[in-house]
Amino acid sequence: MVNKISIVGAGRVGESTAQMLAIQKLAQQIVLIDLDEQYAKGVALDIQETSSVYHFDANLVGASDIANIQDSNIVIITAGMPRKPGMDRADVLAINLKIIDEIMDGVIKYAPDAYVIVVSNPVDVLTYYANQKANWPRNRIMGQAGILDSMRMSSFIAMETDYSINDIQAIVLGGHGDTMVPLPRFTTVSGISIEHLLDKTTIDKIIQRTRDGGAEILNLKQKSSAYDAPGAAVTIMVEAIVHNKRRLLPCISMLEGEYKQNDIAIGVPVVLGKNGIEKIVELDFNTEEQKAFDASAQVIKGLIEEI
Repeated sequence: MVNKISIVGAGRVGESTAQMLAIQKLAQQIVLIDLDEQYAKGVALDIQETSSVYHFDANLVGASDIANIQDSNIVIITAGMPRKPGMDRADVLAINLKIIDEIMDGVIKYAPDAYVIVVSNPVDVLTYYANQKANWPRNRIMGQAGILDSMRMSSFIAMETDYSINDIQAIVLGGHGDTMVPLPRFTTVSGISIEHLLDKTTIDKIIQRTRDGGAEILNLKQKSSAYDAPGAAVTIMVEAIVHNKRRLLPCISMLEGEYKQNDIAIGVPVVLGKNGIEKIVELDFNTEEQKAFDASAQVIKGLIEEI
């Protein structure tokens, strides 16, 4: 358990994340920051009132002033304009870039020793910008996407095959969008690659549904995008840092030559522990995988050029 975790953005993803962090007993204090202070206070109180059920002692605080993140161990950024049906994650770039800029000013000023997890979309580009803005070691600012995409792929495999979800481990790298790179060769059921268990047509169907996972939920809900699964994915990252799990997870990291890429933030396998991103693991891609990863990187670089 750490002393303090702050979530900037008390919307649905922020609220879901705060609830899970409290249940997992990962912080003594959880602060929710939102432009609407009354709403943030309401979210904090609502979660606080579940403490007797989930047996946590964390203190939940809602506020609008970014100064309330003072001395946070971890800052999670979920604030931003959400996608609406028919919108791409890149469509919200200009608005969310301004939001991230202001938030990072506050993080640098009030929580200069914190680890930062970016969730707002387009998360690859915003993670890159946050790194450029802070100019901290790259291990301290990371983005959440690959864990969520991998969770979705695992779920779709279980739904398609009836294999236990407990035995399925998927991995999705690259950008968080249409060019994400699901890796069936490295996706297993009890250590057996799905390429040995499923035909290509079925695998391709699962891969496409994974790429469309967020849009599928958005189109079904209409009034909101996904928030429970993203909150769970963020909680996995926080738990790995807080408890020094040294978990091998797909996260967005700045690259410095890994995977033949430089000056970009993109989803890769990392070792996540008490020092944040402690190591980037380079997989031995085949030609097709490398081509897909490079294509994903080019899309992200195109968006980076816009900022």
